[in-house]
Amino acid sequence: MSLPFDPATIDPEAYGEKQTVLEMDHEEAVEFVREVCTDCGFGIPVEFSPAELLNEKIDADRDPYYVLGACNPEIANKALDETNRIGGLFPCNVIIWEEEPGRQRVYHVSIMKIAHLLGTAPDNEAWDDILDETGELTETLFEELESADDAVSA
Repeated sequence: MSLPFDPATIDPEAYGEKQTVLEMDHEEAVEFVREVCTDCGFGIPVEFSPAELLNEKIDADRDPYYVLGACNPEIANKALDETNRIGGLFPCNVIIWEEEPGRQRVYHVSIMKIAHLLGTAPDNEAWDDILDETGELTETLFEELESADDAVSA
């Protein structure tokens, strides 16, 4: 399969890539990110550990890796008003993986921006507003994660 574009040439900002590092244990980081998500306006309707599942099912010996399925219901509702296909990407995921003990990477890409890039979301003012709203929430989330981790690390 060939893509109609070279993914390596896309600026991570175009698909809403955000990441930061937290200097804390994995379980503490998961709880911390969950709390910050909630404080920033995201609910967490689904969460799971692919690492635990794979370790159990196929003895994969994976390091800690956790997915928080974050959702802001008002924005999700607006997005579904614009395109039912966006549900194929729901929920927005915030991922926490252990790079080494005491060091966790928190990672997110914007499903709203990805849908727009792929052409599964409309190119209209309503979608631009959704991109702005989700971008602001995500920016706040990562600012809070980074500032709170700075306080914890100090």
